[in-house]
Amino acid sequence: MTTRVVKIGDRVIGGGNPVLIQSMTNTKTEDVKSTVAQIKELERAGCDIIRCAVPTMKAAIALKEIKREINIPLVADIHFDYRLAIAAMENGADKIRINPGNIGSTEKLKAVIDVAKKYNLPIRVGVNSGSLEKEVLLKYGTVTSEALVESALNNAKLIEDMDYHNLVISIKSSNVMECIKAHELIATRTDIPLHVGITESGSLISGNIKSSVGLGIILYQGIGDTIRVSLTGNPVEEIKSARMILKALGLRNGGVEIVSCPTCGRTDIDLIGLEEKVNKLLEDYMELDIKVAVMGCVVNGPGEAREADLGVCGGKNSGLIIKKGEIIKRLPESELLNGLKEELDILKAEKGM
Repeated sequence: MTTRVVKIGDRVIGGGNPVLIQSMTNTKTEDVKSTVAQIKELERAGCDIIRCAVPTMKAAIALKEIKREINIPLVADIHFDYRLAIAAMENGADKIRINPGNIGSTEKLKAVIDVAKKYNLPIRVGVNSGSLEKEVLLKYGTVTSEALVESALNNAKLIEDMDYHNLVISIKSSNVMECIKAHELIATRTDIPLHVGITESGSLISGNIKSSVGLGIILYQGIGDTIRVSLTGNPVEEIKSARMILKALGLRNGGVEIVSCPTCGRTDIDLIGLEEKVNKLLEDYMELDIKVAVMGCVVNGPGEAREADLGVCGGKNSGLIIKKGEIIKRLPESELLNGLKEELDILKAEKGM
Protein backbone atom coordinates (compact mmCIF):
# COMPACT_ATOMS: atom_id res chain seq x y z
CA MET A 1 0.00 0.00 0.00
CA THR A 2 1.46 3.37 -1.04
CA THR A 3 0.27 6.31 1.03
CA ARG A 4 0.82 10.03 0.71
CA VAL A 5 3.76 11.58 2.56
CA VAL A 6 3.02 13.53 5.74
CA LYS A 7 5.63 15.59 7.58
CA ILE A 8 5.49 15.66 11.39
CA GLY A 9 8.07 18.06 12.74
CA ASP A 10 11.36 16.84 11.28
CA ARG A 11 10.05 13.32 10.63
CA VAL A 12 8.06 11.93 7.70
CA ILE A 13 5.63 9.05 7.41
CA GLY A 14 3.94 7.50 4.40
CA GLY A 15 5.22 7.15 0.87
CA GLY A 16 7.27 4.08 1.72
CA ASN A 17 9.25 5.79 4.47
CA PRO A 18 10.23 3.66 7.50
CA VAL A 19 7.48 2.90 10.01
CA LEU A 20 7.91 5.28 12.97
CA ILE A 21 7.29 4.45 16.62
CA GLN A 22 5.02 6.55 18.80
CA SER A 23 4.06 6.61 22.44
CA MET A 24 2.03 8.82 24.76
CA THR A 25 3.06 10.37 28.04
CA ASN A 26 1.10 9.41 31.16
CA THR A 27 2.19 12.43 33.18
CA LYS A 28 0.03 15.50 33.65
CA THR A 29 1.00 17.66 30.68
CA GLU A 30 0.75 20.75 32.89
CA ASP A 31 3.62 19.30 34.93
CA VAL A 32 6.30 20.33 32.47
CA LYS A 33 9.26 18.96 34.45
CA SER A 34 7.80 15.45 34.80
CA THR A 35 6.54 15.38 31.22
CA VAL A 36 9.89 16.45 29.77
CA ALA A 37 11.72 13.87 31.92
CA GLN A 38 9.46 11.10 30.65
CA ILE A 39 9.80 12.18 27.02
CA LYS A 40 13.60 12.21 27.29
CA GLU A 41 13.49 8.68 28.69
CA LEU A 42 11.31 7.66 25.76
CA GLU A 43 13.71 9.32 23.32
CA ARG A 44 16.58 7.26 24.73
CA ALA A 45 14.50 4.10 24.30
CA GLY A 46 13.91 4.90 20.61
CA CYS A 47 10.63 6.82 20.47
CA ASP A 48 10.24 8.73 17.17
CA ILE A 49 7.10 10.78 17.92
CA ILE A 50 5.47 11.60 21.27
CA ARG A 51 1.86 12.49 22.07
CA CYS A 52 0.59 14.40 25.11
CA ALA A 53 -2.96 14.74 26.38
CA VAL A 54 -4.31 18.29 26.25
CA PRO A 55 -7.46 18.34 28.41
CA THR A 56 -7.03 21.93 29.65
CA MET A 57 -5.86 25.30 28.39
CA LYS A 58 -3.01 25.14 30.89
CA ALA A 59 -1.85 21.90 29.24
CA ALA A 60 -2.04 23.50 25.78
CA ILE A 61 0.10 26.43 26.91
CA ALA A 62 2.60 24.05 28.58
CA LEU A 63 3.38 22.54 25.17
CA LYS A 64 5.52 25.56 24.28
CA GLU A 65 7.92 24.92 27.16
CA ILE A 66 7.88 21.14 26.66
CA LYS A 67 8.70 21.56 22.97
CA ARG A 68 11.83 23.59 23.78
CA GLU A 69 13.24 20.76 25.90
CA ILE A 70 12.70 17.72 23.68
CA ASN A 71 14.14 16.42 20.41
CA ILE A 72 11.24 14.56 18.80
CA PRO A 73 7.96 15.79 17.27
CA LEU A 74 5.17 16.60 19.70
CA VAL A 75 1.55 15.64 19.06
CA ALA A 76 -1.34 17.17 20.99
CA ASP A 77 -4.24 14.86 21.83
CA ILE A 78 -7.49 16.84 21.78
CA HIS A 79 -11.09 15.94 22.57
CA PHE A 80 -14.27 18.03 22.64
CA ASP A 81 -12.90 21.60 22.88
CA TYR A 82 -11.83 23.10 19.56
CA ARG A 83 -10.14 25.98 21.40
CA LEU A 84 -7.63 23.53 22.90
CA ALA A 85 -6.71 22.32 19.40
CA ILE A 86 -6.08 25.89 18.27
CA ALA A 87 -4.07 26.72 21.40
CA ALA A 88 -1.99 23.56 21.04
CA MET A 89 -1.02 24.47 17.48
CA GLU A 90 -0.23 28.04 18.49
CA ASN A 91 2.01 26.72 21.28
CA GLY A 92 4.18 24.53 19.11
CA ALA A 93 2.45 21.19 18.54
CA ASP A 94 3.80 19.47 15.43
CA LYS A 95 0.53 17.63 14.88
CA ILE A 96 -2.87 17.36 16.52
CA ARG A 97 -5.07 14.35 17.10
CA ILE A 98 -8.79 15.02 17.00
CA ASN A 99 -12.04 13.18 16.43
CA PRO A 100 -13.98 15.63 14.25
CA GLY A 101 -17.22 14.10 15.49
CA ASN A 102 -16.69 15.29 19.05
CA ILE A 103 -15.20 18.70 18.23
CA GLY A 104 -18.67 20.19 17.72
CA SER A 105 -20.16 22.22 14.93
CA THR A 106 -18.84 22.61 11.40
CA GLU A 107 -17.84 26.18 12.29
CA LYS A 108 -15.69 24.95 15.18
CA LEU A 109 -14.03 22.31 13.02
CA LYS A 110 -13.37 24.92 10.32
CA ALA A 111 -11.72 27.17 12.91
CA VAL A 112 -9.32 24.33 13.75
CA ILE A 113 -8.64 23.60 10.07
CA ASP A 114 -7.92 27.26 9.35
CA VAL A 115 -5.18 27.30 12.00
CA ALA A 116 -3.80 23.95 10.78
CA LYS A 117 -3.59 25.45 7.28
CA LYS A 118 -1.77 28.50 8.65
CA TYR A 119 0.95 26.35 10.23
CA ASN A 120 0.66 23.46 7.72
CA LEU A 121 0.30 20.98 10.58
CA PRO A 122 -0.96 17.43 10.06
CA ILE A 123 -4.17 16.30 11.70
CA ARG A 124 -4.66 12.74 12.86
CA VAL A 125 -8.28 11.71 12.56
CA GLY A 126 -8.64 9.24 15.39
CA VAL A 127 -11.54 6.80 15.59
CA ASN A 128 -11.80 3.85 17.93
CA SER A 129 -14.38 1.32 19.01
CA GLY A 130 -15.55 3.57 21.84
CA SER A 131 -16.06 6.72 19.81
CA LEU A 132 -18.29 5.74 16.90
CA GLU A 133 -21.09 8.15 15.98
CA LYS A 134 -24.64 7.16 16.93
CA GLU A 135 -25.77 7.01 13.31
CA VAL A 136 -22.91 4.66 12.39
CA LEU A 137 -23.65 2.39 15.34
CA LEU A 138 -27.34 2.43 14.40
CA LYS A 139 -26.51 1.44 10.82
CA TYR A 140 -24.31 -1.52 11.79
CA GLY A 141 -26.00 -2.43 15.07
CA THR A 142 -22.68 -2.73 16.90
CA VAL A 143 -18.98 -1.97 16.52
CA THR A 144 -17.66 -3.69 13.38
CA SER A 145 -14.64 -3.32 11.14
CA GLU A 146 -16.87 -1.77 8.48
CA ALA A 147 -18.26 0.71 11.00
CA LEU A 148 -14.76 1.82 12.05
CA VAL A 149 -13.72 2.36 8.43
CA GLU A 150 -16.89 4.26 7.53
CA SER A 151 -16.56 6.54 10.54
CA ALA A 152 -12.91 7.28 9.84
CA LEU A 153 -13.45 8.04 6.16
CA ASN A 154 -16.51 10.18 6.91
CA ASN A 155 -14.51 12.21 9.42
CA ALA A 156 -11.56 12.57 7.05
CA LYS A 157 -13.95 13.74 4.32
CA LEU A 158 -15.25 16.50 6.59
CA ILE A 159 -11.74 17.92 6.64
CA GLU A 160 -10.90 17.25 3.01
CA ASP A 161 -14.11 19.01 1.99
CA MET A 162 -12.57 22.08 3.65
CA ASP A 163 -9.67 21.72 1.22
CA TYR A 164 -7.19 20.33 3.74
CA HIS A 165 -5.45 17.05 2.99
CA ASN A 166 -2.56 16.94 5.48
CA LEU A 167 -4.08 14.00 7.31
CA VAL A 168 -3.31 10.76 9.14
CA ILE A 169 -5.99 8.22 10.08
CA SER A 170 -6.16 5.82 13.00
CA ILE A 171 -8.84 3.17 13.44
CA LYS A 172 -8.21 1.26 16.63
CA SER A 173 -10.08 -1.49 18.36
CA SER A 174 -9.32 -3.67 21.37
CA ASN A 175 -10.60 -6.62 19.32
CA VAL A 176 -7.55 -7.86 17.43
CA MET A 177 -9.29 -9.56 14.50
CA GLU A 178 -11.73 -6.67 14.10
CA CYS A 179 -8.80 -4.25 14.01
CA ILE A 180 -6.93 -6.34 11.42
CA LYS A 181 -9.98 -6.52 9.14
CA ALA A 182 -10.60 -2.77 9.49
CA HIS A 183 -7.06 -1.99 8.34
CA GLU A 184 -7.34 -4.40 5.42
CA LEU A 185 -10.55 -2.64 4.35
CA ILE A 186 -9.35 0.94 4.72
CA ALA A 187 -6.07 0.24 2.92
CA THR A 188 -8.06 -0.30 -0.27
CA ARG A 189 -10.06 2.91 0.08
CA THR A 190 -7.62 5.72 0.86
CA ASP A 191 -4.02 6.83 0.45
CA ILE A 192 -4.01 8.68 3.79
CA PRO A 193 -1.19 7.36 6.03
CA LEU A 194 -2.31 5.05 8.81
CA HIS A 195 -1.38 5.18 12.48
CA VAL A 196 -1.77 1.56 13.61
CA GLY A 197 -2.33 0.09 17.05
CA ILE A 198 -4.51 -2.17 19.16
CA THR A 199 -6.25 0.14 21.61
CA GLU A 200 -6.67 -0.64 25.30
CA SER A 201 -4.70 -3.83 24.75
CA GLY A 202 -3.94 -4.31 28.43
CA SER A 203 -0.99 -5.01 30.69
CA LEU A 204 2.54 -5.94 29.66
CA ILE A 205 1.82 -9.60 28.87
CA SER A 206 -1.67 -9.43 27.33
CA GLY A 207 -0.93 -6.10 25.63
CA ASN A 208 2.24 -7.37 24.03
CA ILE A 209 0.60 -10.54 22.78
CA LYS A 210 -2.41 -8.74 21.30
CA SER A 211 -0.26 -5.99 19.80
CA SER A 212 2.28 -8.41 18.35
CA VAL A 213 -0.41 -10.49 16.67
CA GLY A 214 -2.42 -7.52 15.41
CA LEU A 215 0.42 -5.27 14.34
CA GLY A 216 2.39 -8.20 12.95
CA ILE A 217 -0.40 -9.25 10.59
CA ILE A 218 -1.23 -5.68 9.54
CA LEU A 219 2.37 -4.59 8.96
CA TYR A 220 3.28 -7.82 7.15
CA GLN A 221 0.70 -6.87 4.51
CA GLY A 222 2.45 -3.56 3.94
CA ILE A 223 -0.22 -1.60 5.80
CA GLY A 224 0.73 1.05 8.37
CA ASP A 225 3.04 4.05 8.47
CA THR A 226 3.45 4.67 12.20
CA ILE A 227 2.61 2.49 15.21
CA ARG A 228 1.93 2.61 18.90
CA VAL A 229 1.92 -0.41 21.19
CA SER A 230 -0.60 0.60 23.88
CA LEU A 231 0.30 -0.87 27.26
CA THR A 232 -0.89 -0.18 30.78
CA GLY A 233 2.24 0.95 32.61
CA ASN A 234 5.53 2.63 31.86
CA PRO A 235 5.40 3.89 28.24
CA VAL A 236 9.08 2.97 27.80
CA GLU A 237 7.87 -0.63 27.56
CA GLU A 238 5.76 0.40 24.55
CA ILE A 239 8.89 1.53 22.72
CA LYS A 240 10.79 -1.66 23.51
CA SER A 241 7.90 -3.77 22.24
CA ALA A 242 7.40 -1.70 19.09
CA ARG A 243 11.08 -1.92 18.22
CA MET A 244 11.03 -5.69 18.64
CA ILE A 245 7.92 -6.05 16.47
CA LEU A 246 9.44 -3.97 13.66
CA LYS A 247 12.79 -5.76 13.93
CA ALA A 248 11.13 -9.20 13.88
CA LEU A 249 9.29 -8.20 10.68
CA GLY A 250 12.47 -6.92 9.06
CA LEU A 251 11.11 -3.37 9.01
CA ARG A 252 13.79 -1.84 11.23
CA ASN A 253 17.49 -2.41 11.63
CA GLY A 254 19.66 -1.34 14.52
CA GLY A 255 19.24 -1.81 18.20
CA VAL A 256 20.25 -4.75 20.32
CA GLU A 257 18.36 -8.02 19.92
CA ILE A 258 18.55 -10.54 22.74
CA VAL A 259 17.85 -14.25 22.30
CA SER A 260 17.75 -16.61 25.25
CA CYS A 261 16.91 -20.23 25.93
CA PRO A 262 13.85 -21.22 27.99
CA THR A 263 16.00 -23.15 30.54
CA CYS A 264 15.67 -26.82 31.42
CA GLY A 265 16.94 -29.34 33.96
CA ARG A 266 20.50 -29.06 32.56
CA THR A 267 20.77 -25.42 33.61
CA ASP A 268 23.32 -24.99 36.41
CA ILE A 269 23.33 -21.19 36.69
CA ASP A 270 20.65 -18.65 37.51
CA LEU A 271 19.85 -18.07 33.84
CA ILE A 272 16.59 -16.27 34.49
CA GLY A 273 18.31 -13.80 36.81
CA LEU A 274 21.22 -13.43 34.37
CA GLU A 275 18.91 -12.79 31.43
CA GLU A 276 17.12 -10.04 33.38
CA LYS A 277 20.47 -8.41 34.22
CA VAL A 278 21.65 -8.67 30.61
CA ASN A 279 18.44 -7.05 29.40
CA LYS A 280 18.97 -4.19 31.82
CA LEU A 281 22.64 -3.87 30.83
CA LEU A 282 21.77 -3.71 27.13
CA GLU A 283 19.61 -0.61 27.65
CA ASP A 284 22.89 1.35 27.64
CA TYR A 285 23.99 -0.14 24.30
CA MET A 286 20.88 0.26 22.16
CA GLU A 287 22.83 2.18 19.52
CA LEU A 288 24.71 -1.02 18.63
CA ASP A 289 23.22 -3.17 15.87
CA ILE A 290 23.98 -6.58 17.37
CA LYS A 291 22.44 -9.84 18.55
CA VAL A 292 23.25 -11.09 22.06
CA ALA A 293 22.54 -14.68 23.12
CA VAL A 294 22.02 -15.86 26.70
CA MET A 295 22.13 -19.65 26.88
CA GLY A 296 21.75 -21.94 29.87
CA CYS A 297 24.06 -24.89 29.30
CA VAL A 298 27.05 -26.16 27.32
CA VAL A 299 25.06 -28.86 25.49
CA ASN A 300 23.47 -26.61 22.87
CA GLY A 301 24.51 -23.17 24.06
CA PRO A 302 27.70 -22.61 22.06
CA GLY A 303 26.04 -23.82 18.86
CA GLU A 304 22.88 -21.77 19.40
CA ALA A 305 24.96 -18.70 20.19
CA ARG A 306 26.94 -19.03 16.95
CA GLU A 307 24.54 -16.74 15.08
CA ALA A 308 24.92 -14.01 17.71
CA ASP A 309 27.56 -11.29 17.84
CA LEU A 310 28.07 -11.94 21.55
CA GLY A 311 26.88 -14.75 23.76
CA VAL A 312 26.86 -15.90 27.35
CA CYS A 313 26.67 -19.64 27.86
CA GLY A 314 26.19 -21.19 31.29
CA GLY A 315 28.07 -24.11 32.78
CA LYS A 316 28.28 -25.46 36.34
CA ASN A 317 28.61 -22.33 38.48
CA SER A 318 30.53 -20.79 35.59
CA GLY A 319 30.08 -19.87 31.96
CA LEU A 320 31.53 -18.91 28.62
CA ILE A 321 31.69 -15.61 26.76
CA ILE A 322 31.30 -16.28 23.05
CA LYS A 323 32.08 -13.81 20.27
CA LYS A 324 31.07 -14.55 16.67
CA GLY A 325 30.82 -18.24 17.50
CA GLU A 326 34.25 -18.45 19.20
CA ILE A 327 34.77 -19.03 22.91
CA ILE A 328 36.89 -16.13 24.18
CA LYS A 329 36.51 -16.36 27.97
CA ARG A 330 35.61 -18.85 30.69
CA LEU A 331 34.45 -17.06 33.84
CA PRO A 332 32.84 -17.79 37.22
CA GLU A 333 29.08 -17.19 37.22
CA SER A 334 29.51 -14.04 39.30
CA GLU A 335 31.75 -12.47 36.64
CA LEU A 336 29.74 -13.28 33.51
CA LEU A 337 27.83 -10.00 33.42
CA ASN A 338 30.99 -7.92 33.77
CA GLY A 339 32.69 -10.07 31.13
CA LEU A 340 29.83 -9.35 28.72
CA LYS A 341 29.96 -5.64 29.55
CA GLU A 342 33.67 -5.52 28.70
CA GLU A 343 32.99 -6.97 25.26
CA LEU A 344 30.10 -4.57 24.68
CA ASP A 345 32.38 -1.66 25.55
CA ILE A 346 34.95 -2.95 23.06
CA LEU A 347 32.30 -3.12 20.31
CA LYS A 348 31.13 0.37 21.19
CA ALA A 349 34.68 1.73 20.99
CA GLU A 350 35.31 -0.04 17.68
CA LYS A 351 32.28 1.71 16.22
CA GLY A 352 33.45 5.08 17.56
CA MET A 353 30.48 5.50 19.87
